[in-house]
Amino acid sequence: MQTANDSPGLPDERGHFGPYGGRFVPETLMRPLLELEDAFRDARRDPSFQAELDGLLRNYSGRPTPLTRACRLEQHLGRCRIYLKREDMNHTGAHKINNALGQILLARRMGKRRVIAETGAGQHGVATATVAALFGMECEIYMGTEDMRRQALNVFRMRLLGAKVVPVDAGSRTLKDAINEAMRDWVTNVHNTHYLLGSALGAHPYPWMVREFQSVIGRETRGQVLDRESRLPDLLLACVGGGSNAIGLFHPFLADRAVRMIGVEAGGRGSALGEHAARFSGGRIGVLQGTLSYILQHEDGQIAGTHSVSAGLDYAAVGPEHSFLHDQRRVEYTSVTDDQALAAFRLLSRLEGIIPALESAHAVAQLVEMAPSLEPRALIIVNLSGRGDKDVNQVSEILGDTPGA
Repeated sequence: MQTANDSPGLPDERGHFGPYGGRFVPETLMRPLLELEDAFRDARRDPSFQAELDGLLRNYSGRPTPLTRACRLEQHLGRCRIYLKREDMNHTGAHKINNALGQILLARRMGKRRVIAETGAGQHGVATATVAALFGMECEIYMGTEDMRRQALNVFRMRLLGAKVVPVDAGSRTLKDAINEAMRDWVTNVHNTHYLLGSALGAHPYPWMVREFQSVIGRETRGQVLDRESRLPDLLLACVGGGSNAIGLFHPFLADRAVRMIGVEAGGRGSALGEHAARFSGGRIGVLQGTLSYILQHEDGQIAGTHSVSAGLDYAAVGPEHSFLHDQRRVEYTSVTDDQALAAFRLLSRLEGIIPALESAHAVAQLVEMAPSLEPRALIIVNLSGRGDKDVNQVSEILGDTPGA
């Protein structure tokens, strides 16, 4: 794992990326957060911890994931050399397992025997249930009832793995509300429970810790593209919900100023508040669920509703490091609509034989949108953060079982 000094000041000792981040939590959670930070700092200095994690990533999850040339997509767009970083090839079908394996080792290190998690698209819930089964720990997953409806397959997978899935029927019944319930559980059960947070958000040390566990994506990508092309890419693309798959890809390239990076948010159905989840085009700075970041909110500071066809991008805030990188103009952030993402979902399926997660389809859609303006010899890598099995029923309903229409 890279050290905090690899990117000076990110984060500082209080967990800030520039002005963003920090710990905005009830007093009862300060001690477990400090305990977690201490455990993580100790683990990073322990070669045996890293050796065990590397072994699990390699022999259990199946890393390194491939860097796949998308030749037919190249022909369709008529330019560029395009590679897909295949996080969909991980065990459980997404990048979420990288972080889940790291955190379950920390939970064991701290003597915790129970883990809880939130989930939106269900992939983090499946990854958490998987590692809890592997290590013989009790597991409860909080999930909004709207997301449970959209992601019924993943709900069954979590239960099959032995986890208790707790429906959350409050608020918008999506990811934000699931996080609220998970935090309430943690406050009550801090003595025996680790909160296995799934994205690069929340109170410090979670944004930093999750980034470190997910940076394996970018480290592998860097070595693979140098081996294949003998140079670094011109452009990296990744979807951004909370932002863990994107920061995992981007972070090992941040010092390479010639490498352009674009994070793609959910443009939903339109630009009106409540119709999308594009924090950088419609949000303001505020605090949500433990961290200071860009947030979709009303004029009076109340958290706004969000919408995305993708459950994993349907969240009102974004990870604090992304906010910092946005303000520093090191990473560009844009958005694509539901319709664009659905079109990209079908396009990649038919051209490459790869069905992407709806989250990942947003990154593919951004590539399709900007392709005419790119240099013909540009070298591009799209992070395919997960596979689309979980989304097939939902897309079938949307398209009326006529995907070619």
